[in-house]
Amino acid sequence: MCHIYMYHFTFKRLLDMDGIGYTLQKTAELERMAEVLVTGEQLRLRLHESKVIKDRRHHLRTYPNCFVAKEIIDWLIEHKETSDRDTAIKIMQKLLDQSIIHHVCDEHKEFKDMKLFYRFRKDDGTFPLDSEAKVFMRGQRIYEKLMNTENTLLQSREEEGVTYERTLVASEFIDWLLLEGEMAIREEAEQLGRRLLEHCIIQHVSNKHHFVDGGLLYQFRMNFRRRRRLMELLNEHCHGIPENHDSPFCLRKQGSEGGNTSFLSVSPSKEIKVVSAVRRSSMSSSCGSNGYYSSSPTLICSPPVICNPKSVLKRQVSPEELQTSGGPYIKKTFTIVGDAVGWGFVVRGSKPCHIQAVDPGGPAVAAGMKVCQFVVAVNGLNVLTLDYRTVSKLILTGPRTVLMEVMEEMEY
Repeated sequence: MCHIYMYHFTFKRLLDMDGIGYTLQKTAELERMAEVLVTGEQLRLRLHESKVIKDRRHHLRTYPNCFVAKEIIDWLIEHKETSDRDTAIKIMQKLLDQSIIHHVCDEHKEFKDMKLFYRFRKDDGTFPLDSEAKVFMRGQRIYEKLMNTENTLLQSREEEGVTYERTLVASEFIDWLLLEGEMAIREEAEQLGRRLLEHCIIQHVSNKHHFVDGGLLYQFRMNFRRRRRLMELLNEHCHGIPENHDSPFCLRKQGSEGGNTSFLSVSPSKEIKVVSAVRRSSMSSSCGSNGYYSSSPTLICSPPVICNPKSVLKRQVSPEELQTSGGPYIKKTFTIVGDAVGWGFVVRGSKPCHIQAVDPGGPAVAAGMKVCQFVVAVNGLNVLTLDYRTVSKLILTGPRTVLMEVMEEMEY
């Protein structure tokens, strides 16, 4: 679980007094701030895990929990976060400008490709938290609780004739907040819901209402688990990206503006390609495992409902075909150790599931996973007759190290 710590900044109120309608520019600014913070925290956790952040000595003095600027640029290039040193410097400068990192003695306001020590403010307690930042921390804790526990709060439900995925009923959400001890009384819980909505962590499914204790439906707008790519920090005009909450190891979708979305994946030949897909009608209620979910056309924020890319398979195969002796498929086994932000792959389909996409910089591709492989077993359990939601849940609720058995078509 990632913990997100926010620095001090001022948020403008995004809703009018009636709670109706967002200001697109203000919403984009708020989302942008949140994405920078989440991206910075994910990087911090990865650097700790890789032992890049550690205690270092210079001139008989020890500087705890710091990293060397030159070394982290090497690390970013090695982990394919960027292809050149100039871009790596720009990424780190962005984090420096946003007060996520700083020079250990605060003597350098520019990030330099030198043997200088820098540190994440989270690691030395210089990360001031105001009441606004705490809303994001609370929102992330609630999000993780809901995703990590067995409950029936998040379901497909219908409102005004349109079906929405993974919704919360406001009154049930408040009941859960009270049961979990997040708030003591209903009035306080309702106020927390309103603040989560004002900070774009949740939103009404059709963006017509503020948060109120009742039967209205709401969805999480922000997916804290999505693996952020550091290059996103340099895209000043990016908008909210529809998140896939069913697969916490999902990849970012490229070019979300307009009617198309693109999905970064790794082909069986390990070449990187972009798979494009087109949304269905915005009034469609739901779809099968390989289609799109989309939301009401009245939304002027980023769509709150999940959308999936088109299947990468040329054709679907049956479990019997995969297991036929002498067939054109070979079995492979991977041991994938999840890092701070996930495993780095997406499963889709049903009976059997397949690998829909692989993060080029994630743990799965390092283990040898490719798209179009069929999932046979997870941690020793045969999953050939299960759908992707069940398989995703098995991985999520299992150990950090996952043993994946797959079938891959032989190359002739």
